Amino acid sequence: MAVDVVPVLVELRVRNLGVIDDVTIALQPGMTALTGETGAGKTLVVEALSLLLGGRADSSVVRAGADEAMVEGRFRLVPADGIEQGTDRDGTDSAGEDLVLARSVARAGRSKAWIDGRMATVGALAEAAAGRIELHGQHQHQALVHVDAQRRALDAFGHIDLSAMEEARLHLAALTDELAQLGGDSRSRAREADLLGYQVDEIDRAAIEDPDEDARLEAEEDRLAASSAHRQAAAEALGLVSGSEDGAAALDRLAGASQALAGRVPLAPLESRLRSVMAELADLATELRSVVETWEDDPARLEEVRARRQLFHQLTRKYGDTLGEVSAFADEARARMAALAGEEERAAALEDRLREARAEVGTAEEAVAVQRRARAPELAAAVTRTLQTLAMPSARFSVTVEGDGPADHVVFLLGANPGEPLQPLAKAASGGELARVMLAIRLAISEGAGVMVFDEVDAGVGGAAATAVGAALAGLGRHGQVLVVTHLAQVASQADHQIEVRKQERAGRTTSVVTLLDDEARVTELSRMLSGRPDSASARKHARELLDGTATADATA
Repeated sequence: MAVDVVPVLVELRVRNLGVIDDVTIALQPGMTALTGETGAGKTLVVEALSLLLGGRADSSVVRAGADEAMVEGRFRLVPADGIEQGTDRDGTDSAGEDLVLARSVARAGRSKAWIDGRMATVGALAEAAAGRIELHGQHQHQALVHVDAQRRALDAFGHIDLSAMEEARLHLAALTDELAQLGGDSRSRAREADLLGYQVDEIDRAAIEDPDEDARLEAEEDRLAASSAHRQAAAEALGLVSGSEDGAAALDRLAGASQALAGRVPLAPLESRLRSVMAELADLATELRSVVETWEDDPARLEEVRARRQLFHQLTRKYGDTLGEVSAFADEARARMAALAGEEERAAALEDRLREARAEVGTAEEAVAVQRRARAPELAAAVTRTLQTLAMPSARFSVTVEGDGPADHVVFLLGANPGEPLQPLAKAASGGELARVMLAIRLAISEGAGVMVFDEVDAGVGGAAATAVGAALAGLGRHGQVLVVTHLAQVASQADHQIEVRKQERAGRTTSVVTLLDDEARVTELSRMLSGRPDSASARKHARELLDGTATADATA
């Protein structure tokens, strides 16, 4: 059976950040309070975590005399049941390998990031840290002020299952891509088919006999265009070969030459050659006579040949350099027309499936919208009840769910004080109020990042409200890891662990010292927080009562 795990920050090292020289903090699951006098460097710890989340790197935070500030965080997956039952507090029983994130801020130049020792972009670092840390405070990353995060919070609170909608959307996207690969919509395919049909018909009407037809027509056109001149030349050649007015015919002379050689054995080969020439010349005379007697002027045929050659010229201008290429184009066009016919059938089937898929998406989205609208008032009521215990007795919290389809436009509204209108969180709440709203929302959904950091969450809170804030933070700590920067003993006393941050002077330089407090040291620190006098007997008594959980909310030092 799979074991649920949550990420915790087991070690944080900060170097050359503000008044921090070089500090390594070992952290444990549950709730940890960071306390100390104002200016001691508590907020710098939050600043360090902000850098790991990809926050803005300002060179002014680099410690004087140093070239760069460096932050490193080691995260480990810890079984969730171990946190809830109060076991596995040392973080050694890991459910997975450690993840080390690091960020440097240079005094001059750009910041750098590393993930498990490998160089990375700040964006990749922020993505790796986003599921592990959430910072809530006046000047820190505030995840739940964004609409997307508010929608996710409502879905988490309502246990709204988005899988059916996401699956339907993926199916619709796949069908849409498949249809797009067919080469456009039905209109474009119809236009292409019409054009191809016209082109094939134009080529077929030409009835090209073979790729050499134009060459034959060219020769015929040349003959017909100068038929009279061709006959006259043939007649002149015929006269010279077979007979003329002066009787000096070539055949007669060759016959005389053959007779002169006849009967002479040594000259027999030459006589044979003469007879061959006479036979060839006789055939030539016959063909010349045919030209003279049969080649007639034919203007109609000449026009017909010229018109057909012009048709071939138009075809080769459009479809290929030769008649062979024109015929090949027609074959390719026929194949494409056949493919288009098949694609049209496929497209028609896909269109039917797309209509069904769109209907499925609509149904799934409507189901999500119904659930969101139903659970929004429940979340608003739960958060309002919690806020009223966190020194915001008149707070009103509302969740609006709007938009088409799944109603993705989820907005959290707050009226922090009597008479104030409900407004989006980013506008309605101060830093401390906003942090308490985040705390109330987290308590309602009981899930989130493994490490939740609250800075100034107790601003303007005291008495019973402070105790309630502490109890709420401790409740969150039972499901993950909570780091709280606080000035209130009522909050710090409810932490599982307490870390003191104080300033001290070393070699003429002010630096921060971070100490994990044991039970007796916690009494001293809580006494300081209660009365400003760590050695006050009454304050120490009250501190012990707070740690024992027996103090009253309005007790004083």
